[in-house]
Amino acid sequence: MDKELATNLETLHPAAFGWALHCCGGDVSRAEDVLQNAYLKVAQERVNFEGRATFKTWWFGVIRFTAHEEHRRVRFRESLLGRLFSTLTEGTHPPPSRNLEFNERNAELRAALAQLPARQAEVLHLVFYQDLTLAEAAAVMRVTVGSTRQHYERGKARMRELLKNELYHET
Repeated sequence: MDKELATNLETLHPAAFGWALHCCGGDVSRAEDVLQNAYLKVAQERVNFEGRATFKTWWFGVIRFTAHEEHRRVRFRESLLGRLFSTLTEGTHPPPSRNLEFNERNAELRAALAQLPARQAEVLHLVFYQDLTLAEAAAVMRVTVGSTRQHYERGKARMRELLKNELYHET
């Protein structure tokens, strides 16, 4: 990191923390984490100031995007798919009494995902299972971000519909 960049970041630190706090809904602990992750992105050169906006605008954008990523990760971990995925990836299994229920729900999710058009299934997999942003998923899929957003929104709506119908057919 060059000296000018470090000086600019140091100068904006109090305002940056205030912005991070705002982006995190007043949660001081989360704001500290978000700001630390934003600094880490700069240090690892995952984001670069290219002069298209003022430095402050660029830096606040990095913080906002980092807060959004963190919020999405928290929401994902709390979601049904997140809980299912974490159970699968951590190597832990539900208690034997819940094995049948777990396997049935897993099969329902996989069956619903298989009923989606290929692009919708692909973007949902990249976002939920691979924890990519829509922009990253767009790059992987080699389509525009707008197209990815549309497939993502349509896929989520269709999954809701399929899973809701599955619940009604059970009762």
